[in-house]
Parts: sequence; C-alpha cells; structure tokens
Amino acid sequence: MPFIVAAVSAARRYAVLCIVLFLVAAALGLTYTFRNLTIDTDTDHLFASTLPWRQAQILENKNFPQFNDLIVAVVRADTPEEASETAAALNAALKADTENFVDSSYPAGSPFYQNEGLLLLPADGLAALLNQIVAAQPFLGQLAADPSARGLLTGLGLIAQGVQAGADISPFNKALAGVRKNLQAAADGHPVPLSWQGLIMNGAPGQGGAAFVLAHPRLDQGSLQPGGAATAALVRIAAALPDVRAGRATVHYTGQIPLSDEQFASLTQGLVLGGVISLALIALWLYLALRSWRLIVPILLTLVMGLVLTMTYAAIVVRVINLISVAFAILFIGLAVDFAIQYAVRLRAVRHAVPTLGLALTETARQAGAQIALAATATACGFFAFSPTPFVGVAELGEIAGAGMFIAFFCTITFLPALLRLFNPLPEAAPVGMPGGAVADDFLHRHRRLTLVLFAALAVAGGVAAATINFDANPLDTKDPNTESMRTIHSLLADPQTNPFYADAMVPNLDAARALAEKLSKLPEVSQAISGATFVPQDQAQKLAMLAQAQTILAPTLAAAASPPQTQVSAAEIRDAMGKTIAAIDGVSAKLPKDSELLKIEAVLKRLRGENDATIMAMNAGMTRFLPLELGRLAASLQAKPITEATLPAGIKNDWFLPDGQVRVEAFPTAAAQTTRGLHQFAKAVQAVAPNAGGPAISTIATAGTILASFREAAILAFAAILVILLLVFRNLRDSALVLATLGLSALLTALFAKIAGMSINYANIIALPLLLGVGVSFNVYFVMNFRAGMRSFLSSATARAVLFSALTTGTAFGSLAFSADRGTASMGELLFLSLAAVLIATFGFLPALLHTFADARKA
Repeated sequence: MPFIVAAVSAARRYAVLCIVLFLVAAALGLTYTFRNLTIDTDTDHLFASTLPWRQAQILENKNFPQFNDLIVAVVRADTPEEASETAAALNAALKADTENFVDSSYPAGSPFYQNEGLLLLPADGLAALLNQIVAAQPFLGQLAADPSARGLLTGLGLIAQGVQAGADISPFNKALAGVRKNLQAAADGHPVPLSWQGLIMNGAPGQGGAAFVLAHPRLDQGSLQPGGAATAALVRIAAALPDVRAGRATVHYTGQIPLSDEQFASLTQGLVLGGVISLALIALWLYLALRSWRLIVPILLTLVMGLVLTMTYAAIVVRVINLISVAFAILFIGLAVDFAIQYAVRLRAVRHAVPTLGLALTETARQAGAQIALAATATACGFFAFSPTPFVGVAELGEIAGAGMFIAFFCTITFLPALLRLFNPLPEAAPVGMPGGAVADDFLHRHRRLTLVLFAALAVAGGVAAATINFDANPLDTKDPNTESMRTIHSLLADPQTNPFYADAMVPNLDAARALAEKLSKLPEVSQAISGATFVPQDQAQKLAMLAQAQTILAPTLAAAASPPQTQVSAAEIRDAMGKTIAAIDGVSAKLPKDSELLKIEAVLKRLRGENDATIMAMNAGMTRFLPLELGRLAASLQAKPITEATLPAGIKNDWFLPDGQVRVEAFPTAAAQTTRGLHQFAKAVQAVAPNAGGPAISTIATAGTILASFREAAILAFAAILVILLLVFRNLRDSALVLATLGLSALLTALFAKIAGMSINYANIIALPLLLGVGVSFNVYFVMNFRAGMRSFLSSATARAVLFSALTTGTAFGSLAFSADRGTASMGELLFLSLAAVLIATFGFLPALLHTFADARKA
C-alpha cells in the first residue's frame, strides 16, 4: 500500500520530529486521562438500560431504593439473644457514625415483631406454640417469681414431681437438654448464657439464624473503592462490641458495595506479579525473535506509546471503563505486539539483502505493510463487532481495543520506524527464518492428507465440545471466593430464606398478593413465598382470641414477671436449691429412662454443688442473663393488637408496598437453584405464574441470555466483516475460505481444549471468542498472503518466526490475566491462552497442510 510506504519513509526521514510529536501527544494524553477517565465497578451497568429486564430492574431500584448500595452486616452468635443484642448495638453505632454512614437499620429488631409477631404465625402453628407455653405454666410461674438459678432449680424439681405423678415430660426433653448443656459448661469453668428464647418461645417469628443490619454508606466517588472507608469503619465498630470481644458473636459483611469494592481490588491483586512475569517473558521472547536490544527497546517503547494513546482515546470517547473493559491494557499489549514483531522480524530478513537501514525500513513496509494492515483491520473487526450489542461491558471493551488496533498499526508504521532510525540496529549477516521450519514443512507436505484427517477428527470432537460446554450464568462464580463479602454470601446460600437469588413481582392489592404467593409456594422449585400480605395476616380475630385466652391463663405468671423480687440470691441459697432438686430427681430415678436428661442434670448438679461460690454465681449469671428479657417479650406478644396495612411500621410498609397500593411478592428458591440449571428452572417456573416477575434470579438468567445473544450477534458481524475485508483484499473466494476454514478450526479446538480443562463459559471469559476471530485471522492472513506471493516454505520463513514469537508474546500477556484473584478475569486469561494455543496449532499444522494440498493440485 503506497500510503504505508510513504508513512514509513517520512517517519525515518524526520525521526526526531516524529518522536517529539508522539511524546507531546502522549504527555497531553496522560494528563487528560488521569483527570477524566473513571472506573465504574457497578455490574448492573455492564448491560444496556434499554433492555426490558434492565428497565424492570431500574424501575424496581427506583421503587425500592433502600435495597440498593448496601453494606449488609451479618451477625451470628451462640444464642439468638446475643445475636439480637449485638445487631442492635451495631445498628445504633452505625447510626451514630454519620461521617461514614447515611443510615442504618436492623429490620428484625422492630418492636412490631415482638408485639404483633405471633399473629404472623398460621393458626395451627400459633395454637401449638401457645399450648406448649401454657403446659409449662407452673415452670414459668416459678421462674417469674424467682428469676434466678434458684428458681430454675425449683422448676426442675417441679418437673420431677410431675414424673412422680405420671406426667409425660418428653415434650420438655429439648429444653432440658439446653439447660443441661449450660450447667455442664458452668461446671467445666466456662459459663455461657442460656437461650430462654429457644426454651419459652420456640417457633415464634424472628428466632434463630443470622441477624442482618443494613447500612447505606457514604461513598467516596473519587476512590477506586468508594465504600472502603465505610466498610473499614463497620469492621472497627463491630470489633469493639462486647459479645464480639468476648468471642460469643461474629460480624461479617457483604452487599453490593463491598462486593463491588472487593471485585475491583481482586482485579488488580495478582496482576502486578503477573504483569512483572509477563514483561520478563515478553522480553525473553523478543530477544529470541530479534536478538538485538536495538530492536527490542523500540518495540517496547512503541507498545507503551500505543497503550498511552489508546488510554487517551478511551478517556476522550468512552470516558468510563468498566470491570470488563479494564482488561483492554493487557489485551492491547498481547495483540499490538504482533504488528511490531512482524515488522521487526521482516526488517531483519530484508536487511540480509538490503543492509542500508533507511532503504530496508521502506522495503519492509512495501513487503509487510499490507499484511500488517490487513491483520490490524481484521483484529479490530473482532472487537468492533461488539459495539452494537447490548452487552455494554464488552461493547466498550471492543470499542477501546478496536480503536487500539488501528492506533497500534499507526504507531508501527510511524513511531517504530523513527525509533529504529535512531537506535540503528546492525545489518543481518545470515538469513532470518524459523529453526526447524524446513523439516516441519517437509513433514506436513509428505503427510498432508493424514494431517488433514487428524484435524478433521479434532474438529468433530471440538463440535461436540462446543455443543455441550457449560455456560455458568452465576455472577458470583466470577468473583474471588476468598474475599470477606464472598465468604459471607456463600454462608447464606444454603438457607433458602437468605439466598440472594430470589424473584419478586408487583401485584395490585393484598388479595392479589395472597393469591400469587399461594400459587408460587406450591411450585416445587420454590421453598417459600411471602408478600406484603404476609404482614397483614388473615384469621386475626381467631388468633387474637387464642392470645387472650393464653394471657388469662398466664396472668399470674406475667404479673410476677412484671415485678420481680429485688433481693439477690446467694451461692448458699443456690446450693440448697441444688440439693432439693437432686433429691427430687433421685426420688423418681427408677421411673426415668437411663438416657433421661433429668438424670444427666442430676449428675451435673452433684458436681456443681461442690464448686466454689464464684463458679456458682457465674453459673447463675449465665443461666438467667436473658430470662427477664424473654419473660417480658412473652408478656408483650400476648397483648398483640390487630394489624392493618395502615398500622404497619414504616420500614415494613416501604419494603413491601408502593404508594399507589401495589404489593410486592417474593419467592425464594430451593437449594437446587444454586446451580445455573436449577436457577434457570426456578426463574422459568416463577415467570410461568408471574410473567412480570423480576429480581436477582430473573435478571441473572436474563443476563445470560443477553450475553449469549450478544456473542452470537458479534460473531456473525465479525465473520461477515472479516469475510468482506478478505474478499476485498484477496478478490478470491478460495483464499478467503482458507483463512476462514482455519479460523473455524481454531474455534472448535478452543472449545475442545476448554472442555478438557473442565472450564465453563461465563460473562467474563467469553470475550476470548471474538478475540479468537481477530488473532486467528491476523496469523492466517500472513501465511495465505505468502502463499499468494508464491512462497511454499511456510514454516521456515521469517513470517513463521514472527508469528511464533508473536503468539508466545501474546500468550504471555493473556496468561498474566490468569494471575488475577478475580475468577472472571483469571478464567478470561485461561481461555484466551487456550484459544491462542488453538490458533497456533491450526495455523502451524492445519493451514500449511491445506496450502500444500492446494499447491500440489495447482501443479497437477
């Protein structure tokens, strides 16, 4: 191409001016880039807002903004009371820290659940709970009158009396086991609090499991981790809480903000080491390919210049890079180095015949310029094919990297020749080629048919692999599993009620909400369905009557609990109560089974009775720490008032109702939905009942559909664009088909290698497939154009040498992505490396055999 020759000639004649102009452009570009290029770590922005599922997602975020941009603290403790106590303290501390947090809430700590919570139970469940409480009334009455270890021991004596009277105490076995474990812990010198919530209110709403504190942090948008300061503050505050310091409670965190912050951190973690190793290996490959620092340094400087100008383009045109497009730098280095290596290796070959550097630079441009231009254009097409797709993350990567290919080509024909003119590499004393290439050429020529048959078999295997390879739609599988947020979220997946992949839908009113929740709950893929109507339960008159009856029966107990005695019990009094309880149990021992919890309690009490006063009083403190709290909770729950939509607390109302009366319905998946297939079945089942359903489960499956559709569209566009370019350049269908056939084989081999390696395709590593088009075409074009020029020694040529070391350099750059702690980025590097290996095998094995076959057919 004349303009390429002219550009190289001008660059070498005005080398100093050319270099100065590039340096000025780079300095201005870097200044602009640092001031204007930003990073968006929000994975929602990876997809076009015009997509129907994204519009639904945006509408839901608008309707329920309280669920967005959260840090979720997950509090776990040895008892439900300690979890609640720690969560409430954490919530209060976060609210007070206005520097780091906008607001904070502890939903389960709402008085609503304490006062009206029993009305949320189904009628039969409430009846069973109240019967259990009423049956324990004598025991509870003793505790209410004497809320100490003495009262507890007296109550145990009453149970023994019940055995003497022939009562069945099996319903109390679980409670007795809990008491025995705590007594045993005290006897062992490690007294712990007893959970009275589990003993008295077992089965009431809000019990057990983890407690959640939801905080909206103040975000520092100028930081690479906007929520980092708030997250650090939460960790600091949590560490100072009493139960956490005592080792009785833990506070972990997750949520959109820390997940996003940690993903960006994991993207860079390992890449520094990987980048250093990558640069060292690239330098090694360049030395083996070029054998002269006078060639290597100009190539490296050209890469840096191209990268700086590409970053400037991104800052001016795209302005924001995302979690996918941030990988453009390594991709640029891996792909753009091919152009510089091709030019430099071909320059070495030319200088064997044309020693004068200036003339050799121009002659190299004449011989290789068109090939490099075609390779750059084809590679850019592989990237630009994504630009019109709704997968914005990859579309922006395609736009940046596609432009980067043209920038790299421009630098190769201007900046590189100018640098070479200044560095003045020495002429070549011997021909430049590929060591062993002649032997390989001869082998492929003699065994071309067998080689083609072998590759045909591999193509069939690759086709099977492509049809069966798994697509992992779960975005969590692309994140670093070792971060705090990911460890926390994985701990929640086993419980359907805390599984983050739920589905929800909006319905017009409470009746519609109840109807839809009932339909959803009957689906085998759904573990539970709740709605705003869940908090305005039915059959309230019946339930209130049941509560009133229980309150009447328990009135003396509740009255005693409301005014407990002010005197403190002594160790001696507790020992005396122990003796009486031991005697009572011993008196009925013959009527008890050998594994009876009462007998085990007797044995522990005998041991405790001989301990010192400090041990006795520590046991008393642990056994009764939460007793008054639970007795008060019982009294409050029996005085529940009717619930209407109007009387619901603002927090619950905002979470489940819209101002226009619409009600939110939420469905939770079974454990099977933790797989992509199970999640797809869950989403499909929910949408069959509620076509307008949204939520994380629906958007995750829709995301997978968008990704696959985008890649199908991009592949078709890239294939069509590359075919048109090849036809325009070659003006020959056969030669174009040679390039595309080799490209198709490379794709099938990539699928085969990925299947063998046990890899799944995900939204991050699928970027390897369009890159395969660009890289494959660029390598194949060099061979086919040499074939068109009459060359028959394909693997012994300087072109083959350049392709090999370009592939090694590119593979090294891609492989460095595998060092990232982010699993998506790492899998991208792994699949890119496998695809490059597939391209190299097809280019160095299949294509020469095919070209030899056509050459022999032409001779015949």
